[in-house]
Amino acid sequence: MQDMNDDYANGAYIPGAADYPLVWSKAAAAFRERLGPRAQLAISYGPSNRMAYDHFLPDGPVKGIMIFVHGGFWLKFDKSYWSHLAEGALANGWSVVMPSYDLCPDVRIAGITQQISQAIMKIAKGNTDPISLVGHSAGGHLVARMLAPGMLPSCIQARFTHVLPISPVANLEPLLKTSMNNEFGMDNMMAQAESPLHQPASRVPTTVWVGANERPAFLDQASWLVKAWSCNHVISKNAHHFNVIEALSDPGSKMIECLTTVS
Repeated sequence: MQDMNDDYANGAYIPGAADYPLVWSKAAAAFRERLGPRAQLAISYGPSNRMAYDHFLPDGPVKGIMIFVHGGFWLKFDKSYWSHLAEGALANGWSVVMPSYDLCPDVRIAGITQQISQAIMKIAKGNTDPISLVGHSAGGHLVARMLAPGMLPSCIQARFTHVLPISPVANLEPLLKTSMNNEFGMDNMMAQAESPLHQPASRVPTTVWVGANERPAFLDQASWLVKAWSCNHVISKNAHHFNVIEALSDPGSKMIECLTTVS
């Protein structure tokens, strides 16, 4: 069996990769402190400690809700690393919600998918605001999964204005050939069932976003999903797997325009 560990090794090909988590964490903490009471933290949506989300509010009326789902190959990170990425949407009048979720091997990837569905149902409850979804890497997989038939009530899916998987893992089958599957515990049937690539195309406006300087495997993953769903495809020049998400903090970026425009 072909070993695909190197195909999905992002950090080994990004200069200064080891520094990124600390940079993210510090920027996120400073952002939460600056936001003060407009940062509503650790709102529970389920029984485990990690089943909680942070909700950031704009300075004025709320035009919609942007939900950001973090990556980390379903193995690491939590909501606390990404708070600063809310800045772009907040400046456009959208509130931003960032959930954490349980990680493998404590749960299977299918269980994480169900947790994100639970989070979205709680976030949507008690309001009628438009909702946009954005996720990075494993988070890109998770927001794409929310478009599967029956994953969420149709009344919630009907509120989605845009779904934006960034550098998503759309086909999980190649991960069976990596050592990460020791933690995932997937077989072929599980990998196929959890792959957005095999879902019917959704009518929700969708843009698959990826960095031009990403590993070939991630460029392939993005193009496979675009082809399967006949959806929009953006390749960011000079962007790699770790910095492609930075556009979320820019109020004037094309990425934010996609996520905060209601047609």
